[in-house]
Amino acid sequence: MAAYRTLDDLKVYGQRILVRADLNVPMKGGVVTDTTRLDRLAPTIKELSKRGARVIVLSHFGRPKGEPRAEFSLALVAKALSDVLETDVEFAEDCVGASAESVVNRMASGDVAVLENLRFHPGEETNDPGFARQLAELGDLYVNDAFSAAHRAHASTEHLAHLLPNAAGRQMESELNALERALGAPKRPVAAVIGGAKVSSKLAVLGHLLDKVDMIIIGGGMANTFLHAQGIEVGTSLHEPDLADTARDILEKARTSNCEIVLPKDAVVAAGLAENTKVDSCAIDSVPQNRMILDVGQGSIANLEARLKVCATVVWNGPLGAFEVKPFDVGTNRVAAAAADLTSAGKLVSVAGGGDTVAALNGAGVVDQFTYVSTAGGAFLEWLEGKALPGVKALS
Repeated sequence: MAAYRTLDDLKVYGQRILVRADLNVPMKGGVVTDTTRLDRLAPTIKELSKRGARVIVLSHFGRPKGEPRAEFSLALVAKALSDVLETDVEFAEDCVGASAESVVNRMASGDVAVLENLRFHPGEETNDPGFARQLAELGDLYVNDAFSAAHRAHASTEHLAHLLPNAAGRQMESELNALERALGAPKRPVAAVIGGAKVSSKLAVLGHLLDKVDMIIIGGGMANTFLHAQGIEVGTSLHEPDLADTARDILEKARTSNCEIVLPKDAVVAAGLAENTKVDSCAIDSVPQNRMILDVGQGSIANLEARLKVCATVVWNGPLGAFEVKPFDVGTNRVAAAAADLTSAGKLVSVAGGGDTVAALNGAGVVDQFTYVSTAGGAFLEWLEGKALPGVKALS
């Protein structure tokens, strides 16, 4: 039984539904360049519209710092959303006040409207009760479908949920169900793949996962810090020598928690990070002093593929190498493909998230084969850290 209501629990016909969405999409030259977030929002809007609700979409866009700025208007995003939904979408030039009220009052059952950028008002980011009340006056019910903004205690994500009967949208529901399957009550053994450049940005994640998973696979620049902490030469590789003691502490806590830390066995090295540069492979304890580790080697790939075969669940955050530059995407691509194949065969529950992770899995061409891939960056990371997310807590 979920600790929150869903759309199944709401009577929506004729009701004004405030849907907190995340329309913070990439845009170039006035054109939305990636509609993933709009595509994922569409099921909630379409369902509410089909059920006769008046759907009023709230969102932030960029960082306008509490004042109206033309380059952060949601007008063009509303047009893109209209294209995705294949229906007309009204647009209000403010999210509160006369222009918002005018648009909302004109709406008939089934209509969809987008209100202007919430962050044009300073009260949004300060979680101002007065601003939240102004928003609440426009609706009868509140639906949060923006997990990616749930880590922020803002007026539209936190306070508004206390002012109206609330529920999770379909995307939020899917996300929370996937996260529960990954760490809340997972099938074991559970592996976590944690990559990226710096240990310092993932300390809280590693600390939280030690008691939650059976195995932590560490990749990317992070692995170099752990190797250095164990006295292994990492050449000119990116690493954080000042965190050597911290890395040793994590390794010791892992031992007492019966959580295995898996580090690379071999590496792909080069003189520098450049497209199609000359590369060599070597054992992890044989990295030349004038070379940098930029990807895991074939032995490491085979080891990780074998380990995934004995796991029932994998949580993935971060690449295994400098995947943005070829040929250093091979390790991430191969291991991601292995996870995808196991998922497709029904042998693995795979949940991934974080900006770099989504880009890496897109590059590997396996996003659609994972059980769930979250587009949330900060919210996914804070969930991995074990933090309570204000936007989720407010729905309970």
